[in-house]
Amino acid sequence: MDLAQALLQGQAGDRGLYLPRPLPRLGPELLARARDLAYPQLAARILGLFAEGVFRDDELQAICEDAYDFAVPLERVEGDRHLMRLDRGPTASFKDFAARFMGRALGRLVRQRGGELLVLTATSGDTGSAIAHAFQGVEKIRVVVLFPRDEVSDRQRRQMTTLGENISTLALDAKFDDCQALVKQAFGDPDLADLSLTSANSINIGRLLPQSVYYVYAASRLADIAGGEQVVFSVPSGNFGDLMGGLLAMRMGVPVARFVVATNANDEVPRFLASGRYEKIVPSRKCISNAMNVGHPSNLARIIDLYGGWMDERGSLERPPDLDRMRSDLYAVSVDDGRTREAIARAYRDHGALLEPHGAVGWVGLEDFLAACPERAGVPAISLETAHPAKFPEEIRALVGIEPELPASLQGLDTRTEHHRDLAPDYAAFKDFLCAEYRG
Repeated sequence: MDLAQALLQGQAGDRGLYLPRPLPRLGPELLARARDLAYPQLAARILGLFAEGVFRDDELQAICEDAYDFAVPLERVEGDRHLMRLDRGPTASFKDFAARFMGRALGRLVRQRGGELLVLTATSGDTGSAIAHAFQGVEKIRVVVLFPRDEVSDRQRRQMTTLGENISTLALDAKFDDCQALVKQAFGDPDLADLSLTSANSINIGRLLPQSVYYVYAASRLADIAGGEQVVFSVPSGNFGDLMGGLLAMRMGVPVARFVVATNANDEVPRFLASGRYEKIVPSRKCISNAMNVGHPSNLARIIDLYGGWMDERGSLERPPDLDRMRSDLYAVSVDDGRTREAIARAYRDHGALLEPHGAVGWVGLEDFLAACPERAGVPAISLETAHPAKFPEEIRALVGIEPELPASLQGLDTRTEHHRDLAPDYAAFKDFLCAEYRG
């Protein structure tokens, strides 16, 4: 199976998740040149390793030039500690990096091969808006976004529900995990085969491959990665697609000393790494870092696979991974809302760095790691800031006393008309909706 088939299909027929086999390596020439390449050029070079026979070099370059027309700032905060701000795209979220690539890549594939696609996406916050914007107006592709009604911020919701055209949004009185389960069940339903379903969640490999690029980009700016100089990344983690992108970059040759896996109170993965026993959190815990309110992350199965184990889609560990190796690569920490809020206030007071709840979880995770591993103090450390603070104005006003400046993508949102449909959180209702709206 090539990249095109994996993108178009989304999830494997047995409900498994695709991974590249074998994983390509970043050659010494690319590692040496990465520092001098602009982001779109670097993305085209890296993604080209997976797209052979699917997109010509000039096609892939055009996709990346169009997708990545925004800055990717690296902000030094203190000493060797940095923030990588992934919030400068059109929906002010790191999800733009994958969504814009997927929108352009799938749009081109549909034009070349004919037919239509129906993209199903569950969101805990930012995925839905990024996918909706990336696919809005793309011919022959329609999008359905499912979101938990009470666990997205007002601005996150409006970014999804004010678009219309080929974008439909469904509000469920449920958790993200419930929304994601409905999407997965639809993919495995033979009665819906005629709808040409695919996913834009991180169960689709097209979400993960573009996210590997910014790890290469950041590391190359702060270290001699061709010479083996190491870096540390702290990754706020919910469904673990972002971490999976980083692990792919490391396996391709980026010298990463450690990944800090920073979760909110949904601590199923930190507990698993500590004990070797995996227990889902049902229902997931509601935290201010809402996009990370995930009690059973889909991408954990991929991570387990990287380390020689096998986890099925229900979370049953059929074959244990190499836990010693996982613990060597991953330092996991859970950060509650109290520490998250303290970090937002402290970072602004002490350094003038404005964090939002997800980035604050990552920042606390990095602080904890460096306190526990002082031997890593001189290693360049990068914490990912995954959303714009203006998406969480109430928290920012309360904690630092300022109104976060609105990026262009959020201006005027509060006055736009919303369009969404309420849906019961059960599969029969979801299937009825899909059949009524998209069949025939």
